[in-house]
Amino acid sequence: MSASDLASTPPPLSAVWQDYLKVVWSAREWLERPVTTKMLATRLGVGASTVSETVRRLADAGLLTHEPYGAVELTEAGRSHALAMVRRHRLVETFLVEVLGYGWDEVHDEAEVLEHAVSDLFVDRLAERLGHPARDPHGDPIPAPDGTIAVPDAHPLWEVEPGEYAVARISDEDPGLLRYLDQVGLVLDAPVRLVERRTVAGVVSVQVGPGAGAVEPGGEAGIRASLAGERVDLGEVAASAIWVVRA
Repeated sequence: MSASDLASTPPPLSAVWQDYLKVVWSAREWLERPVTTKMLATRLGVGASTVSETVRRLADAGLLTHEPYGAVELTEAGRSHALAMVRRHRLVETFLVEVLGYGWDEVHDEAEVLEHAVSDLFVDRLAERLGHPARDPHGDPIPAPDGTIAVPDAHPLWEVEPGEYAVARISDEDPGLLRYLDQVGLVLDAPVRLVERRTVAGVVSVQVGPGAGAVEPGGEAGIRASLAGERVDLGEVAASAIWVVRA
């Protein structure tokens, strides 16, 4: 490679820029809503002035677009970088659960660190070792190497009508909620029947179908087995974190 080639090669994105692009993409993966600088500040845990400056620099680099007081959007180049980071994050989470025995409530923060430390080759080898999984431990789809991604036609449990469903995805934002849902058998692919929604009380009643968590009694697994088929009441926050597809 010549000196002129080196001079024209863009530097790799910093971890901070990678995080911004990933968060902008992830914020709209499951919900159609505008991404604002206020939302980014909340999700990234930084001040509004810091977000505004970083968004401006990302826009100058051709990775974001942002009109004053308007929504933050990814450019094609920004989307490509964002999906690469999403792929890394979700493959690392899957590896931690399937190979290293982590709980699904333990992997998010670990993956946040590791996704910036691994190479593209490592990510490709990881995908091969895992059998090219289509989704991570929480049901979020894993982008292919070319950036294509298949998102299931899922809806929040809080918003659907009574009927028969299967769990397709659970938000990983609250580790405590993940631990609770695991105990009551509301895990990926679990059949679930929405029995009743009491909107005024902010509660839905669901029944986890037969076979969800049907394991030998003992410890948390025993709790899950004993609750399979029993009615479970969930508040709006918990029910909104569970995404289901029609059975």
